[in-house]
Amino acid sequence: QVQLVESGGGLQQAGGSLRLSCAASGGIFGVYAMAWFRRAPGKEREFVAGVSSTGGRTEYADSVKGRFTIFRDDAKKTVYLQMNSLKPEDTAVYSCAAKYTGRVGTSLPVTAAGYDYWGQGTQVTVSS
Repeated sequence: QVQLVESGGGLQQAGGSLRLSCAASGGIFGVYAMAWFRRAPGKEREFVAGVSSTGGRTEYADSVKGRFTIFRDDAKKTVYLQMNSLKPEDTAVYSCAAKYTGRVGTSLPVTAAGYDYWGQGTQVTVSS
């Protein structure tokens, strides 16, 4: 079992930056692909960004490419989402997710169904 705890959300003005963190416990971090999803009010949960277990592969939603960066620190068992040039449409609850792939796995699903473990989420609000 893997437990995931997000932090770093809050209120930010449009054009600003936030860094989200997702700390993992209860498992070997390096065998999991990690991802961030978000759910805005009245909308479906959507994939934001993902990183493979080796860190060698990343994927981003078109809406965040060039603005958001996902990276992982396996020594700290933490995955981060650096969010720059924030827009009001980025307002959502952001959740991190983990999928077991093994240490050399390249699988990186972009749908929620592909992930095994989830955090509770952290609210990000961007004002215009």
